[in-house]
Amino acid sequence: MTLAPGRHAALTVIDVATGACEVVLRTDRHVEAPNWSRDGHWLVVNCDGELYRLPAPGAGPAVLERIVTTGLPPVNNDHVLAPDGTTIYVSGRDGHLYAVPWTGGTGRRIGNGQPEARRFKHYLHGISADGRTLSYVGGGLDAAGRWVTNVYTVPAAGGPDRQLTDDPFPDDGAELAPDGSVWFNSERASPGHAQLFRWAGGAVEQVTDDERVNWFPHVSPDGRWVVYLSYPPGTAGHPADLDVLLRLVPADRSAPPRDLVGLRGGQGTTNVNGWAPDSRRFAFVAYPL
Repeated sequence: MTLAPGRHAALTVIDVATGACEVVLRTDRHVEAPNWSRDGHWLVVNCDGELYRLPAPGAGPAVLERIVTTGLPPVNNDHVLAPDGTTIYVSGRDGHLYAVPWTGGTGRRIGNGQPEARRFKHYLHGISADGRTLSYVGGGLDAAGRWVTNVYTVPAAGGPDRQLTDDPFPDDGAELAPDGSVWFNSERASPGHAQLFRWAGGAVEQVTDDERVNWFPHVSPDGRWVVYLSYPPGTAGHPADLDVLLRLVPADRSAPPRDLVGLRGGQGTTNVNGWAPDSRRFAFVAYPL
């Protein structure tokens, strides 16, 4: 993908308590979807179908370093980091999940046995606190030939999927929280109008209910906070290049959401969890003029 004419990518870190923003990197390359390594030293992004890392603020010069891989298709902006720092898990543009060594090397496909007739695709969004389970949104054809998406988990080492939801409404952004619940966005409450939901123990509860279109909930490492991407009312899907908000809400919903920052962005801004290990800072990408 390329940036809209006249725009650049600004990889930014915000202090969620003070609202202070620091632009870590400005580039005319289309970087997307930052993760923060658990040791706090690195940010990982995707760009041009490949993975890159760069030092986190205060850890060194902000220079993109490609993570050289083999046996891996071009990747999209769905990637998560193993808590032990050894592995990056990614969604390939071929629709499959892969594990890649942190140092680079050969990618390993994570098999799960979905029938080929479903044309099943995986959109990775989360990893459990112990690193043993991945959460993703799976899309495939149902018996009537209709495209449906639902929330799944799969062992990070590979193995049988576990389907957590089973409904005809579009779902996305399925992310595992430290307590084992899964946060995601869905149109199940109002078709065409995505809101945030939480799956826990088989029950699904709605978290947001407002006029804006809400996507990609990201739970902080300490489990206290959720940052999410909020689009203007009436937005269809999760497009790029719109005026959007990053909002913050307590994970226990003890207070209403509040705006963290407004920016030009959308797709690519925060498709995956950008929380720092300290649960104080959050990384995202804006695409300003």
